[in-house]
Amino acid sequence: MKKTFLADGSLLFVAFIWGATFVIVQKAIQFLPPHLFNGTRFLLAALLLSLFLKKKTKISFTIESVKSGMFLGFFLFLGYAFQTIGLLYTTSSKAGFITGLSVMIVPLLSVWILKEKPRSIIFSGAIIGAIGLYFLTVGDMSGLNLGDLLVFFCAIAFALHIIFTSKFSKNHDALPLTIVQLLTVSLLSFFSSIIFEQSSISFESFINKDVLIALAITSVFATALAFLIQTKFQQFTTAARVALIFAMEPVFAALTAFIFINERLSGNGLIGCFFIFTAMIVTELPDIRQSKWFNLKQKHGM
Repeated sequence: MKKTFLADGSLLFVAFIWGATFVIVQKAIQFLPPHLFNGTRFLLAALLLSLFLKKKTKISFTIESVKSGMFLGFFLFLGYAFQTIGLLYTTSSKAGFITGLSVMIVPLLSVWILKEKPRSIIFSGAIIGAIGLYFLTVGDMSGLNLGDLLVFFCAIAFALHIIFTSKFSKNHDALPLTIVQLLTVSLLSFFSSIIFEQSSISFESFINKDVLIALAITSVFATALAFLIQTKFQQFTTAARVALIFAMEPVFAALTAFIFINERLSGNGLIGCFFIFTAMIVTELPDIRQSKWFNLKQKHGM
């Protein structure tokens, strides 16, 4: 019980860190290309965590842990690539809430990947979330844009990362598993930067104040610390519960955007956020057919 409580509290702290850094990242990628930013950020985080590796400890890299870390890193790369590029075309608040759709996607994909028993309430949540997404994008005055679509793909990638983290974190040490996945994200990001961003790279971009601040904060707190916590504590809870906790990330993102850059959602945008947040909660409600009240009613022929 104590481990579960500690895990939930730690993962909520991770959601706060991620939500609070939306605005910081959005400012930084105006000067430094997204893939190059992510490559640098994740490399710094991996190097930082590597400092905690000691030869005398029992922590070691195995073939299976490296494979698992690379697998997790691939989905993590897709998530951050879609999210960071998406932030070039949409707002921090909208990106935060669309990313939050992963809380609805996780239970849906868990049925297929983790072979969990499907619940009708999950599909109800999917419909509610789709309605919310409509109001948040098409229903918003700004309309549906490329950034919204990219961030939605990011939500799918993050959902897969959460699911497979639950699967692999129980079998491997958290530190090496985290380092491998961060290095994987870094290498894939640098490779993507060479292909897509080479013409827009300049040394002046690295010494920009907003970029340096963003790299310092995100590499230490939002990457090294956050993913080490997730990998360490997710083994003590379920993937669906982790996704629900991470649903607080867009709330923190919107709050941060409002405080620091006075970014406000329209009326339709707020309605969309309400529907999406409702979907996040609904997907974790127990199926009525599994409830004690329903079973008792069936037993007495009511």
